[in-house]
Amino acid sequence: MDLGLRCGLARFGADGRLQWYRSQNLGTHARLKRAVPAVLQEASPLAWLVLEGGGPIADVWEREALRRALPVLRVAAEDWRHRLLYAREQRSGAQAKDAADTLARRVIDWSRAPRPTSLRHDAAEAILLGLWGALEVGWLPQVPADVRR
Repeated sequence: MDLGLRCGLARFGADGRLQWYRSQNLGTHARLKRAVPAVLQEASPLAWLVLEGGGPIADVWEREALRRALPVLRVAAEDWRHRLLYAREQRSGAQAKDAADTLARRVIDWSRAPRPTSLRHDAAEAILLGLWGALEVGWLPQVPADVRR
């Protein structure tokens, strides 16, 4: 999950493939707090919740995950980007977002998930965060060859 009031969500199966993805605008912190239980319920069953970042928004997600006994992995953007993107693609935030879009589309194709009409950067980053999580928990031994460049 790429955190924010507008967040990117992606669900991966235990085979390491993307099942679905979306962007959701929760608007305010109060709406976020009310929506988190429903979002997690809709995505269930879940084995892990992977969150990018920290702060009050991450705390809301983590509290609900802990209430459900759902393990949480928190990661900084620079850590998952370091593993999935080339250094030259991370020289600026705009470059990283463009590279994330391209790589996320490869993950979508490899997973045989529905192709987007448009792909918001938060959904693209959630897809890559999910790929990172699948690697971290051992669902995938490495980035799939069809996704590599």
